[in-house]
Amino acid sequence: MYEIAVESHFDAAHFLRGYRGKCEALHGHRFRVVARINASELDNTGMAYDFTELKRHLNDILSRFDHTCLNDVSPFDKINPSSENIATTIYNELKPKLTETPVTISSIEVWESPQTWVTYRPD
Repeated sequence: MYEIAVESHFDAAHFLRGYRGKCEALHGHRFRVVARINASELDNTGMAYDFTELKRHLNDILSRFDHTCLNDVSPFDKINPSSENIATTIYNELKPKLTETPVTISSIEVWESPQTWVTYRPD
């Protein structure tokens, strides 16, 4: 099994509705995102999946979040833009982009800071 990973980031503000603490106030992060996929075979060029394609798909998703208040962007206008919900949303948007390929998403990481992050792994 091969695991391929790409990393990107976006800058955004958010606040957590119903949270009791500092994060209930509007604040910002440089969100670091790592997408990991698995492949069991190599193609005829000796690659499991093209890094460039994976990064393009990830950046297509992240571009709509960049330099926004996440609370104003769907689906975060209805659900809290927690790192957990951000990771799940990225997974749900990336998965259809890979349906015609022989790969599966192994995890999505969303880092709020160099010391805090969440990892979403589908069942």
